[in-house]
Amino acid sequence: QDSYIGTSHFGFCTDVLHLNFPRPFRGSAGRAMSVHIDMKNLPNLPGFHMPTAKENHPRPHTWNTVNGTRMEMKEGLSHEKPKFVKVIKPVETWRSGSLPDSTTRNMFAKAGAQTGVEHCELPAWDAFDRHVLRFYGFFKEAVVESNLENYRVRNIVFFYYLEDDTCHVIEPRQDNSGIPQGQFIRRHRFPAPGGGYLKPEDLQVGSELQIYGRSMFITDCDAFTRAYYEQAGLEQGPAEVSELDPFNATRDAMKVNCAVAPRTYEKMYREVMLGGGHVNADMQQFLENDRKVLRFFCIMDDLATPQFERRPFLILYFLSDDKVEIREMYPLNCGRDNFPIFFRRGKMPLGKYNVDGPQSQPRKKSEFVDGRDFYVGQEMTLLTNYRFFIYDADEFTRQFFKEEMNRELEPRIEVQLPERAVPRAPTPPYTGYGSWDDSMSSVTHLIPKPPAKDFNKLFTHADKVLRFKARFADPKPEDMDRVFVVSFYLQDDCLSIHEPPQRNLGIVTGRFLEKAVHMNQITGSLFRPEDLLPGTLIKVYNHEFEMLDMDEYTRKLFNDPMAQFKSFDLQAMLEKLRESMRQQFPLVRDIFRRFDMDHDGVITIGEFRKALEKFGFAGLPEETVVQLLRHFDTREDGQVSYNEFCD
Repeated sequence: QDSYIGTSHFGFCTDVLHLNFPRPFRGSAGRAMSVHIDMKNLPNLPGFHMPTAKENHPRPHTWNTVNGTRMEMKEGLSHEKPKFVKVIKPVETWRSGSLPDSTTRNMFAKAGAQTGVEHCELPAWDAFDRHVLRFYGFFKEAVVESNLENYRVRNIVFFYYLEDDTCHVIEPRQDNSGIPQGQFIRRHRFPAPGGGYLKPEDLQVGSELQIYGRSMFITDCDAFTRAYYEQAGLEQGPAEVSELDPFNATRDAMKVNCAVAPRTYEKMYREVMLGGGHVNADMQQFLENDRKVLRFFCIMDDLATPQFERRPFLILYFLSDDKVEIREMYPLNCGRDNFPIFFRRGKMPLGKYNVDGPQSQPRKKSEFVDGRDFYVGQEMTLLTNYRFFIYDADEFTRQFFKEEMNRELEPRIEVQLPERAVPRAPTPPYTGYGSWDDSMSSVTHLIPKPPAKDFNKLFTHADKVLRFKARFADPKPEDMDRVFVVSFYLQDDCLSIHEPPQRNLGIVTGRFLEKAVHMNQITGSLFRPEDLLPGTLIKVYNHEFEMLDMDEYTRKLFNDPMAQFKSFDLQAMLEKLRESMRQQFPLVRDIFRRFDMDHDGVITIGEFRKALEKFGFAGLPEETVVQLLRHFDTREDGQVSYNEFCD
């Protein structure tokens, strides 16, 4: 028996004892055995102990430069310890396939197995992101030099942010309060009365908070806050009623809570006989009908302009003071100056409009326009000679006429004119200078813009060229033997003509027509694939050609236009793939490792696509790659394991 204590390559003693038993005598089938013993479980000699193995070796960082000043980076002095919370680990979705897990993956999977409940720690800024506790409450503010009240109750909303334990207080805004409201205390960490900072446990419905000398009473919280405290085992109390201050109590007491007797002529007579009863009728009308406006939609046919125009208007009648305002609703791109007020708010007399002087007699109320006399479908003349037609009213106006006037307005009347057909000038013929798209840009735009490209067509028909054989239609004697190749590019509808070299021709061959978008002078439009079929004539730049033949690719495309969209031969594709893989790697294991780039035991769609490019199958469509992956993926889980790849 041979025993020794294992040492590391640095010379330090480890805590594992290796016992090696000798190999048996010759002829036996056994092998040498090795036993590992943990030295931590053995008693130590006095004064000796086993070295402790550390898993982490952090580098201390004590000094740092902040704003140009060197300072000590110490927890509690310059920063606080980050707040971590325990959350339940998410469901494991890792699939290792047939290969064993890596060391890091194995340690991560068994991290929570020792405690029995799998939890993980997350920083509070991540776990409690946008988690805010909201409480409602009030505080009392002393009021001096007032005989109506000696204190005032101000309502507040208290927010507590769980991500960083900060708080802030706002006061809801009230109309005509005369008090600066809104943000009451900015967001920061509030100090607790007993020292430290405020925590969620200190916030309870029905309790008081002492914040910077103010006593804030919490009356209620929202549903999310109650659910959070119930989950933590601290239930909030029931909601409490906010206190009413003397000023608001006095205002509520002034409001009439019961119906009063209607005013009659006898009551008014007796009040006048007693020296009262002089009611301010205009003020009473203002208090009862303030912010109540009747709105009518109307049109006016303007015949004064050289071209007939139907102008939309809006008539507003204010019930508080019987005044009228007319606004013009300008359509989009109408060409008029933006002055929407057609008649400023004021009293509008009936009939002819005259400007009254200081010595003029005041008009009676019946001589002014009354909006209660309007109705849908009415045609009326206002401001001497302007004729308006009412075709609709808003919902409040209809409800007012139904409840107060005991009559309903007619439904909306359609008054919109049909859209005028704008005459379009004919497109001038193509001059031949520049490309056709550039010339059309000068026609359609006042300031020429670069023509837009059809990217869908570019990607669909990329590198697809139709080639045809042609000759001159009416050649000269020296041009009888000249042959041309006409190429049409499907991705951008460009055309080019090339003359292949011939022996003893006596003419310099090569490029005859540069690749560009050209126009067929016979049809008067741009070239299309149908114009280049054998037997047809084309004419470009006063040269007329007769189409003779086409290549095999072009013939297949014309015979079956959907040939490019047909499904490919899967078996032939697989045979080519297998042959290519056998030539590079003889073992299936090596091929699988070539595909599995991150070595997680499975092949994803991205890894499969990259591996196909390395094996010489670059440029395959996405549908082809997915169909090849589905052939190997027998379990239909979107990835291929080692066993599936071998099968």
